[in-house]
Amino acid sequence: MRPQLVIVGAGPRGTGLLERIAANAPELYADPGLDIHLVDPHPPGGGRIWRQAQSPLLWMNSHAKDVTMFTDETVTMDGPVREGPTLHEWAGLDGRVFADRRIQGRYLHWVYERARAELPPGVTVHHHPRRALRVGGPREGRQQVWLEGRPRPLLADVVVLALGHLDAEPEPLQAGLTAYAREHGLVHLPPDFTADSDLSRLKAGEAVLVRGFGLAFVDLMVLLTEGRGGRYEGDAYLPSGHEPVLYVGSRRGVPYHSKIGYDWTGARPAPPRFFGPAEVGELLARPGGFDFRRDVWPLVEKELGFAHYHRLFTAHPGRTATAWAGFEARYADAADPDEVRALVAAAVPDPADRLDLAALDRPLDGVRHGSHEEFQEGLRRYVEADLSRRHNPDHSADLGVFLALLSVYGQLVRLGDIGPWWHGFFSHLASGPPGPRLRQMLALSRAGLLRFVGADMTVTAEDGVFRAAGATVPGFAVEARALVEARLPEPTVGRARDPLLRELHAEGAAETLEGLLRVAPADGRILDGAGRPHPRRFALGPYTDARTPGAFTRPRTGGPAFRQNDATARAALKFLAQLALRTAA
Repeated sequence: MRPQLVIVGAGPRGTGLLERIAANAPELYADPGLDIHLVDPHPPGGGRIWRQAQSPLLWMNSHAKDVTMFTDETVTMDGPVREGPTLHEWAGLDGRVFADRRIQGRYLHWVYERARAELPPGVTVHHHPRRALRVGGPREGRQQVWLEGRPRPLLADVVVLALGHLDAEPEPLQAGLTAYAREHGLVHLPPDFTADSDLSRLKAGEAVLVRGFGLAFVDLMVLLTEGRGGRYEGDAYLPSGHEPVLYVGSRRGVPYHSKIGYDWTGARPAPPRFFGPAEVGELLARPGGFDFRRDVWPLVEKELGFAHYHRLFTAHPGRTATAWAGFEARYADAADPDEVRALVAAAVPDPADRLDLAALDRPLDGVRHGSHEEFQEGLRRYVEADLSRRHNPDHSADLGVFLALLSVYGQLVRLGDIGPWWHGFFSHLASGPPGPRLRQMLALSRAGLLRFVGADMTVTAEDGVFRAAGATVPGFAVEARALVEARLPEPTVGRARDPLLRELHAEGAAETLEGLLRVAPADGRILDGAGRPHPRRFALGPYTDARTPGAFTRPRTGGPAFRQNDATARAALKFLAQLALRTAA
């Protein structure tokens, strides 16, 4: 029987894996036959999140020129580089456009079709538009992948899970809020992919509490305003009359930082300088393990600071008091944060030119306003200042930090599950909304349809309503009959609604303290409780402890997801090639 490879998930991850199989098969798989089964109820390429059947109002949050599905010479991998067009090159778009998600879905489908066409003769792809329910089979034998509505399982010599973002059962707090809403005739929308939420339950003119100020909130804002017939004219929003009034807050109380609106010019530093493969290797080799805050974060902070000051000194030397060479040597030798702060204070006169990661992460810490209206004005000024800075190349040290963040993320992937804080910090600083979305927030705020609650937002369920308050305006609270949790569900294996993951969890697949599926860093093989890698099961994606910023990335930034796809593709092909040889003998 021909070897069989089953890939569960045909979105960007599954598509990227197929591209790497096509690239590596000529070297690693000489057998004339192989069946690849893609299992996904959604069309191959875009999958669920990037499906073409969604609102054209929803954008990507990256410029079209910053989106690619193809490897280049910056990706550290054993397989061959196969370059291809970025989204803007493929679609003929202006590179600085924020394309809508349907265009990205078409691009991803084209990448899928190209990868399929580049497979060697005799390798055939079969798409099964169904959900995978469970995987069974002995460690050393063929696996069985059971599909919804199919009486017999797919037989698989190798199974790769590339499931992407998944629905989850609510945690106890969320379940309690949903039950409270049901009991009192309220509306509670738990964490979800916003495009799939039932927003019709949010009525015109009513107050809606929104907890979460990231990208899920941006989607919610768009669908409840322009999506209900409102429109923008210049800096003003003209309501349709069908919008609710959104009261939004979060732990930080501010939206994610704007996307940077200019391009890099001149020479780049060559990251990593202080947090690279050698440092990661040393951390992994420590007998007692490592602590993120104590052992990892100081290295990350120094790497980000180096990128910031390298750019400031070399591109804007008039704003520094010393020469770069001397500063660089003393920065490299600085042994603790206090020494770095003293060095920076002496060399960089303007505090606005100094990198303060704590202030960037929590800009409202210690900030208090005397009234709700005063805070609305204050936060509008904050957003306007962020927009101005992030679109002004005079502050191009910010872009240096952004590029260093991508480098750091590529290294952190090797450390496994490091907890949720880093991912939130990275998203807040590097994965924020397009500038035009923040301008829309300002217009909605001025129109009275978007109200800011503040930092450390709390929500209570009492007296038959939901009540929200924040630390930024002492004494302020707002009541509403609707509450929206504007974020994706946490990618925890134990609460995943996906039956396949639940079965793996029940059978003993290892998970981290954060509830992520443990996989071998080298190739993505699923680990059991004893740390043994499964010879025939692999996993990639956000529910694993090797999660990356995304399944696609900016060109020439190393693409950790591409590196993972390549390693998994090569391991799977080598296993299948050896199996074919044994079968032939």
